[in-house]
Amino acid sequence: MIFRVMAIVAGLGLALAGSAEAQTPHKGGTIRMTAPYGSSFTSLDIHTTQRAQDEIYAKGLHRSLYIWDSAEGKPVPELAKEVIVSGGGLVYTFKLRDDAYFHNGRKMTADDVIWSYNRIMDGSKAYPGARYVRIIEGAADVEKGKAKDISGLKKIDDFTVEMKLTEKVDPGFYLFTALTSIYPADEAAKDSFIQHPIGLGPFKFVEHVPGSRIVLERWDRFYKPGKPYADKLIVSVMGEAAARDVAFRNKEIDTSVLGPAQYVAYQADPDLKGTIVEVAEVFTRYMGMNPAFKPFADKRVRQAINYAIDTDLIINKLVKGKAYRATSWLPLTSPLYDKTMKPYPFDPAKAKQLLADAGYPNGFEFEWTTSQNESWGLPIVTAVIPMLDRVGIKAKVKQVEAAVLSEVVRSGDYQAYVYSQQTGPDPQAALKCFHSATPQTACNYMNFKNADFDKLIDEAGQTDDSAKRGQLLQKANALLYDEAPVWFFNYNKAVMAVQPWLKGVQLNATELTHQNVEDLWVDATSPAK
Repeated sequence: MIFRVMAIVAGLGLALAGSAEAQTPHKGGTIRMTAPYGSSFTSLDIHTTQRAQDEIYAKGLHRSLYIWDSAEGKPVPELAKEVIVSGGGLVYTFKLRDDAYFHNGRKMTADDVIWSYNRIMDGSKAYPGARYVRIIEGAADVEKGKAKDISGLKKIDDFTVEMKLTEKVDPGFYLFTALTSIYPADEAAKDSFIQHPIGLGPFKFVEHVPGSRIVLERWDRFYKPGKPYADKLIVSVMGEAAARDVAFRNKEIDTSVLGPAQYVAYQADPDLKGTIVEVAEVFTRYMGMNPAFKPFADKRVRQAINYAIDTDLIINKLVKGKAYRATSWLPLTSPLYDKTMKPYPFDPAKAKQLLADAGYPNGFEFEWTTSQNESWGLPIVTAVIPMLDRVGIKAKVKQVEAAVLSEVVRSGDYQAYVYSQQTGPDPQAALKCFHSATPQTACNYMNFKNADFDKLIDEAGQTDDSAKRGQLLQKANALLYDEAPVWFFNYNKAVMAVQPWLKGVQLNATELTHQNVEDLWVDATSPAK
């Protein structure tokens, strides 16, 4: 029941994208997707990077224990053919597929699953997927160097894995992203793996041209009969909106993420408006404030930031309505979104009073780290600076590449930053990013610590009552609103242009560019052969 909203949204997206069910999928051809969030891929080792940019290609190359089903609006088993729950909801037994072959021809076994999760929990590497694997009992001990292997993982036989959890959660919400991809244990430990990755996905690796593209080709032994439909998948790096626009109009690419200006232009163009698909994604855009920087340690200063910014004006004029106003952390499509909450109003006088009460009657100066991203980066920062200046706060801009920004955020080497962070689909996982036990390298980027918040999250993780869990998590979300560790900017409305010959596009609320590519196909009108 709690996933109903997301399922409805996803269903609308399939209608917008053009119904593939009414047509017989065409075999062959090339799918040409774009990686729009920077000038490069971070790594060919998807365990090492949390960037949405990298997961685009990883959806073709790798597979995880679960996969996101956009039509259902929930994760479903992918590498397991049966899941048995016992132990009061804390023990999951996975009967693995016995027909899943890595791209080197070897069959996946329970050893690969266990090895992959142990690798992700290597504390010396600070893999971002650790935030998800940490739900397994004993995973945190491996992360801290107290144990070599995750005690909550047990191999029953070659195709059966038992997993004991620390909390009563659905592990599907934690183990569906590419960050938790299952690697071949014997190959992934080799130095050559980073240059020629081997996965379980529908497409196998062919080449990576740094700063340009990743090319994958059909894996004939993929475990879903008849899939993938396409022979080849090309993911091209196109961080510049203008470059994507030209390439899309020239029919050189099949998908293009639209920024605010392009969203308006494509809607007004009769030849292009029919190519638009959109969804309210589970992403929150925000400015994070480092409490180690003295002014931001005071809640009144953080609240003042929220009062000082005319957020609605920025969304309407700069973001061109391609967003929804954020109230607290959980987004519009979260099953626990609280529609009764109101956002911080634009009130410079209130901001000044709070600053004076906090001991900063004349304001202060801080450094604001940002990328060039047009929807939540430099243009937004530029618009906010005079608003903060009006209440005495002066911001100095530090501009970095998108790939660098993600590392800055994880390392804590900032006074403030502006970012877009996944805040769903599971509200418990999203809110746990603010739990004091969650490391900064995982997702507690502001190093937030609040005992009352921790208690609410801990209680939610141990209760069997779903209604009570929802109430506890909504209280935690409301506490974040009051504590204001961030400037609550917006929830993203993701917009992508899709060529008419590309079929089967899913409106994925967890990230629109992350497509289950085995379900995509191109018809005979595609110019790419």
